[in-house]
Amino acid sequence: MTDSGTAHDGAAQPDPRIVELRERADRFIRTRVIPSETVLDAGGEDATAALTELRAESRAAGLWALPLPADLSGGGLSFREYAALAEAEGASDHGPAALGSAPLLDVTMLNRHGSARVREEYLKRLVAGEIRTCYAMTEPDVPGTDPLLTETRAEVQADGSWCVSGRKWFTSGAAGADLVTVMARTGGSAGDRDGLSLLLVPTGSPGFRVVRELPIFGAAGQYEIELDQVRVPADHLLGSGGDALAIAGERLALGRTLRCLRWLGQAQRAFDLMCERAATRSGSRGPLADHQLVQQHVFDALLALRTTRPLVHEAVALIAAGQDARTEVGLAKVAAARMLQQVTDSAIQVHGAAGLGPDTALPSLFRGGRAARILDGPDELHITSVARRVLRDYGQGHGSTTRG
Repeated sequence: MTDSGTAHDGAAQPDPRIVELRERADRFIRTRVIPSETVLDAGGEDATAALTELRAESRAAGLWALPLPADLSGGGLSFREYAALAEAEGASDHGPAALGSAPLLDVTMLNRHGSARVREEYLKRLVAGEIRTCYAMTEPDVPGTDPLLTETRAEVQADGSWCVSGRKWFTSGAAGADLVTVMARTGGSAGDRDGLSLLLVPTGSPGFRVVRELPIFGAAGQYEIELDQVRVPADHLLGSGGDALAIAGERLALGRTLRCLRWLGQAQRAFDLMCERAATRSGSRGPLADHQLVQQHVFDALLALRTTRPLVHEAVALIAAGQDARTEVGLAKVAAARMLQQVTDSAIQVHGAAGLGPDTALPSLFRGGRAARILDGPDELHITSVARRVLRDYGQGHGSTTRG
C-alpha cells in the first residue's frame, strides 16, 4: 500500500512492536482473507469452513484477538495500540472475524456491566470464538435515532427473571448468534429517559426467532428478530435497571470509532485499486495516469483520506484517555462515511465498467460506503448533535470548542 498512513497524522509514532503487528496483520488480510472473500460472502458451509481455517491460521500466526483482554486469553492491546492496526484489519469486512477482534464491543460491555455469572459463563468463550453475540437496539416503525421510543418491553416475574416481548431489526449477525443484547423498556412509558435497560438474551430461548434477513443493497448479514415472551434470567440484566442509555452510549462511541478505523482501511484499499488501475491501464490516448481528470480523482481521494485520518485518531485518543469524545466521534463518523463513499466512487469511475462488475471489490466497498452514512446513526443525527453542542458552549460563554 502506497499511502497506508502508518504514522497517522497528528499521532505519536507507534512502537516497533505495534508496527510489526500492523505489518503482519496487513499481510494476513491481503494474502489470506481478501482472496477468500468470494467464499466468505456466499455464506453456507463453505464459508464456515473457510472462516474456521482462517481463524486457526491467525491463531498460529499470533494475530488472534489482539485487542481483547489478556486475562481472557486475548492479545491485551490497549485501544490506542489496536487502533494503529485496525485499518489494516478492517480492509476486509471479514478481517475482524478472521482475526478474532469482532467481539470487542460485546466483551468490553459485558466485562464492565455484566453480572459475575455473565462474565464467568460467556467472556472466555467469546474471546475464544466459541460463541457469538449481537446487539439489538433499533425497531421497525420506530425512529432508530430515538431510543426513548423503544417499544420492546421486559416485565419482571415473581422469581426475579424477565419476560421480554418485542421486535428488533438491522441486528447484525443475528442468524448465527448465541446471545443477543436487547434494549427493552423495564419501566416508565414511551419517551421517558428512565426505564430503559439492556438484557442479555440466549437465542436458544423459547420465543426467540429470526423473522427475516434484511439484505443491504443485496448484501447479507442484517436481520429482523422477534421476542415473544422470552424468559431471561435475572442476572442477565446488564448494569442496574434503567441505565441502558449510558451503557449504550459507551458502546456506540467505541463502536463508531472502530467502524471509522475500518472504513479508513477499506477506503485505502479502494485508493490502491484506483492508483494501480491508473498506472497500468492505457488507451489510444496514452496511460490513464496521464489524464488530468484521473489525476483529479487521485488527488481528491488522497486529500479525503489524509484529512479524515487525523479526525478518527483524535477520537481514538480521547476514548483511550476516558475523556468526553462525543464531538470528535461525531465529526469522525460523518467524515469517514463520506470519505469511504467518495474514494470508492472515484475508484469505480477510473475503472469504468470494470468497476461495476464482480472482478474487483469496488461494488461491495461502495455499498459499504453508502450504508455507512446511515448505520450507527445517520449523518444528520451527528451533524445536528455536534452543532448543538458547539453552539450551546458558545451560548454559555465557553468560547471555542475546537481542538488543535
